[in-house]
Amino acid sequence: MRILIWHVHGSWTTAFVQGPHTYVVPVIPDRGPDGLGRARTFDWPDNVIELPPERLPDADIDVVILQRPHEYALAEQWLGRRPPMVYLEHNAPDGDVPATRHPVADLPGVPLVHVTHFNRLMWDAGSAETTVIEHGIVDPGPLWTGEMPHAAVVVNEPKRRGRTTGTDLLPAFADAAPLDVFGMRTEGLADHLGLAAGRCRSHELAQRDLHSAMARRRVYVHPIRWTSLGLSLLEAMHLGMPVVALATTEVTEAVPTGAGVVSNRIDLLTDAVRDFVADPLHARLVGEGARTAALARYGLSRFLDDWERLLKEVTR
Repeated sequence: MRILIWHVHGSWTTAFVQGPHTYVVPVIPDRGPDGLGRARTFDWPDNVIELPPERLPDADIDVVILQRPHEYALAEQWLGRRPPMVYLEHNAPDGDVPATRHPVADLPGVPLVHVTHFNRLMWDAGSAETTVIEHGIVDPGPLWTGEMPHAAVVVNEPKRRGRTTGTDLLPAFADAAPLDVFGMRTEGLADHLGLAAGRCRSHELAQRDLHSAMARRRVYVHPIRWTSLGLSLLEAMHLGMPVVALATTEVTEAVPTGAGVVSNRIDLLTDAVRDFVADPLHARLVGEGARTAALARYGLSRFLDDWERLLKEVTR
């Protein structure tokens, strides 16, 4: 099967392209949002090929994975036809959440796939056929050493995104343990928050280097108020890290008892960070529970099998 998919979400796509198909990603000269081509900071296999729009009509595309509303028209324009399509929704809705209507609501013949059950619940999908295929993770292995008594946080653009990503909560966590914040545009975060440089350090690493860096930290902190389900949380669990997270969106499903501490009480969360930092053995045991839970629910083989079944139904 030849699948057209835009490079929109690098971490999710890294798992998706581990399947048995040929994955065609559009590329344009400036590698803008509609044509990023192959990832440069993620390791993608050779069955991911990039093609410019003018070559797509001859690419024998079997199915299109849409991820943004304008891709529906873009696919028809670039392909010159309308092959089977699936709309993949990565995000929780914004705005007037209980009444937020999805862009493909009532769009005939385009199934809507959510990555979490929370997202499916919160979006108004109208009459669109909807399903959930939960995340899958390419297992980085049990890399956790916890040698550094620090807390790891992974978030992109924390200064711009503010309360959405829980940036305002970081000073409380920094009081419990030094923070290492990984992600794009994290530079200057300590100054932005009024923290001493030693309490909040910023790092921007390629995905291939991120996991080993995270795994050296004692605990993973997930302060995000509103997101679908941060893949960095699931990756931390795969690494064998104990996790401390807000009990928002899908987190309560993803982090079962014994895998970490989940609460909306900041005092409980910061106490948990202190406990993990002070007790490496406790951190190791909880991290092992986190890894077991993540492998059971978010393993790559289950993820690929779920997508295989859906793609066969759509293209039948």
